Amino acid sequence: MDLWVIVTIGAAAVQTVRFMLQKRLRGLGLSTAGATFSRFVFAAPLAALGLAALMAVRGEALPGIAPAFWAHAATGGLAQIIATFATVALFSERSFAVGVAFTKTEVIQVAAFSALLLGEPVSAPGMAAIAIGVLGVIALSRPPGGWTGAGMSWRALGLGLLAGGFFGLSAIGYRGATLQVASEDALMRALLALSCVTMMQTLAMAAWMAWREPGELARVARKWRAVLPVGATGMLGSAGWFTAFALQNAAYVRSLGQIELIFSILASVLVFHEKLRAAEIFGMALLLASILMLVLLI
Repeated sequence: MDLWVIVTIGAAAVQTVRFMLQKRLRGLGLSTAGATFSRFVFAAPLAALGLAALMAVRGEALPGIAPAFWAHAATGGLAQIIATFATVALFSERSFAVGVAFTKTEVIQVAAFSALLLGEPVSAPGMAAIAIGVLGVIALSRPPGGWTGAGMSWRALGLGLLAGGFFGLSAIGYRGATLQVASEDALMRALLALSCVTMMQTLAMAAWMAWREPGELARVARKWRAVLPVGATGMLGSAGWFTAFALQNAAYVRSLGQIELIFSILASVLVFHEKLRAAEIFGMALLLASILMLVLLI
């Protein structure tokens, strides 16, 4: 099994844990922005510490970076923040379940961005695997009452497509940033890009919160014991994603990364003893078929 496959699956598993921890923060009195900021505020120094440790172990100096690195890193970091806020905005929509389903078009948009912006087209077998995976994710996203019962609005559809597009653009930005680092070591390229991106995201969100929610920064600081595990798991998960981006086309990485939905469903069954619906079983089967195609054919 290729290294990028192992790293991507590991990143998806850690991200599932991080989502569970981050969900708890809302119960601690933090706003949506505060809970999101918690992901970056400790992840940034931890990523920098990881980079310093790797340099010390390898006995290497900081590798050089091309000027385009900063454009890719800033684009990826900003796009991720916008996508996160668009997703949060969906939850205030009556038909949010339908809108969330449209965020799952991310992997198709990543494939398009990858070809247009990085000159890395997706092969025909890869595109077939991605399409099957998207169908599986949509089946998994189907609300219990069905799409008709969930209703529909142009705002929800627009927010869903917007979130998917910006999540896709962030993946392309991160892949592009890792390609601009002058090192053959994928982990070195990943940690350098991650350190710069998370620092920029932390500063940008801190400035925004100081302007829009001035008291929230103090609340995050007071809850540092609960926030620290979120930052730590966020850093580990992001390190996995960035390493995978350094090794493989972002479209393949994001498509395989949808295995996190299977992890989430298994957690709901094993931890919360929820029953699987027929649509979820069908969706998981499609998603597993997509994953096997990516692993065996790419």
